Amino acid sequence: MSGIGLPAATETFLSERPLASLRHSPGQRPVTSTAIKIYDAHPGTGDLRREVITGLAGTPKAIPPKFFYDRRGSELFDAICDLPEYYQTRTEMGILRNCVAELVEDIGPDCLLVELGSGASKKVRLLLEELRPFSYMGVDISKEFLLSSTQTLATDYPWLDVHAACVDFSHTLDIPHCGTFDHKVTFFPGSSIGNFDPDEAIDLLKRIAQMMDMNGYLLIGVDLKKDISILDAAYNDASGITAEFNLNLLARIRDELDSDIDPNTFEHHAFYNPKQGRIEMHLVSRQSQRIRIDNHFFNFDAGETIHTENSYKYTIEEFAQLASIAGFRQQQVWTDDLNLFSVQLLKTV
Repeated sequence: MSGIGLPAATETFLSERPLASLRHSPGQRPVTSTAIKIYDAHPGTGDLRREVITGLAGTPKAIPPKFFYDRRGSELFDAICDLPEYYQTRTEMGILRNCVAELVEDIGPDCLLVELGSGASKKVRLLLEELRPFSYMGVDISKEFLLSSTQTLATDYPWLDVHAACVDFSHTLDIPHCGTFDHKVTFFPGSSIGNFDPDEAIDLLKRIAQMMDMNGYLLIGVDLKKDISILDAAYNDASGITAEFNLNLLARIRDELDSDIDPNTFEHHAFYNPKQGRIEMHLVSRQSQRIRIDNHFFNFDAGETIHTENSYKYTIEEFAQLASIAGFRQQQVWTDDLNLFSVQLLKTV
């Protein structure tokens, strides 16, 4: 994948109060403000239509997981994070609480903190008060959810200079404002790196390093390999929220595109693929059917699937090797007592 620029990006102020200066010198605090500056690359229906049509025309059929996150999908994912079976969120937050003092010592203050896939921005709150960054940049593909979460952050942390970038970071990290800081830290929680095939993950990590001008830190959540029963339960919760999250992708296609697709004719299926070292999520057609999107038609056999997500799991050593290829050195690794999850501090080399 190659990076693309943001020539169509727009900048919007969400309040009449002035933003803090874009450039900061060491020791200078941003001016108190609840304003947010938005960089909007307009990832939207056009991208959805193009990639869904391309994905359903392929063999096997697949749709990228980034399209899960419309407003409803983002709300459902937040609900997943609170499920008893879904260990990732609470485990990662516990690790962050325990390691934040060491992080501050390693990273130092006065940085630009860029959060990829910021969502509801819950985990970053564990860092803000201790790290005290000069500026925060939330990056997410779901604009409505991004605006809501960054507005809340700006209200709750009036000393923080808050920015938001609505971009598809699987394609680009060419984001204005990042170039105004020498000291940058990227926060990529939730093991979202696992949604990328290893080669794609390396490409993304290289773009992160380039965004930081090869001079910065990456704080990243990485899910670890573990007992398969724990993984299977996490992606097949008893309350069916993950199933609803998966099927919501079809509801989004129905609602946003000219399509006759019926989510009720599909069902959720998730399993661990030990050969690939990943959880796979699929939508399985309950019947033989033909669906339409615009003037495109797609035939499904009963039992045929749409591959909607991978979630790769790594050992600490495996991820260190992958990060090294991308130009990062594994500087610190923190895990929980059961070694379910890891938070890793990487440094560009």
